[in-house]
Amino acid sequence: MAFAGLKKQINKANQYVTEKMGGAEGTKLDLDFMEMERKTDVTVELVEELQAKTKEYLQPNPTARAKMAAVKEGILADCMLTYGKKLGEDSIFANALVEMGDSLKQMADVKYSLDDNIKQNFLEPLHQLQTKDLKEVMHHRKKLQGRRLDFDCKKRRQAKDEEVRGAEEKFAESLQLAQVGMYNLLENDVEQVSQLVTFAEGLLDFHQQCADILRVLVEVLNEKREEAAARPKSEFVPKTLADLNIETLGSQDGMNGGTPFLSSRASPLPSPMRSPARTPMPAKPAQPCCTALYDFEPENPGELGFKENDVITLIQRVDENWFEGSVNGRTGYFPQSYVQVTVPFP
Repeated sequence: MAFAGLKKQINKANQYVTEKMGGAEGTKLDLDFMEMERKTDVTVELVEELQAKTKEYLQPNPTARAKMAAVKEGILADCMLTYGKKLGEDSIFANALVEMGDSLKQMADVKYSLDDNIKQNFLEPLHQLQTKDLKEVMHHRKKLQGRRLDFDCKKRRQAKDEEVRGAEEKFAESLQLAQVGMYNLLENDVEQVSQLVTFAEGLLDFHQQCADILRVLVEVLNEKREEAAARPKSEFVPKTLADLNIETLGSQDGMNGGTPFLSSRASPLPSPMRSPARTPMPAKPAQPCCTALYDFEPENPGELGFKENDVITLIQRVDENWFEGSVNGRTGYFPQSYVQVTVPFP
């Protein structure tokens, strides 16, 4: 640093200490200038705080930010989609899970679009204001403070007129630059309000898109609920061990020549010779079949129509709700809830 520059720094420091410790009066600027300084200081704090709070609004905390990549795919959406597909397309509840999972994924994508929009049209202009315009204004104010101290010091010490005049000119130059910079900053309401409008429009668009997605979802889920309520409830008959061809204790004893298990109420042993008066029971048909409980009118190709009390030969169980069978030379699919199985599958 040159000697002249060092001397100027010493003068400014001397004047600063004299004003703070010795009670010396410095040059006072008018109230309008002081009000501009106050508003500029508030703007500096506002821009810094607004950026931080907006980022927190978009992505609440570091932990949440780390999970946002997963949220984009939709943690909850993925859960519903995965288990909806595992349950199978024949389940109304599974279909409803898939519908809601798809809707949540759409909402996650809309949220990311909001983040990108706000960052580009609100946060980036704020960052530019902080790093360029505000930085330049604060630089002029700092320079003004230093030149004011230098000017007051030379006046107080009664320096040469030439030195005082030079300090005064620099002080006046910095004063004008600082005033113009603060004025331009504080009178830029149109651009700053426009940025707020962009932010509000982004939020409105986000919530409208989410509302539209949820509105459609609610309609679909209501339809699924009505479909589930209208579906006839199937009669469930639990299978026995015999139905599953599982050997029981009684069957094993019979096979081994032992005495089968008797109830507590004794009954005479059957005669090895069949009584001529006893009519033999007809043999149980081996072919699986069922009896129609109601009339069934087919609505889709491949379905088998029948009338109440028709006996339908069972070919296979398609799933938990549908059979494939044949009646009167016709073959097709029909719902289990419309029939009663009389001869189950082996």
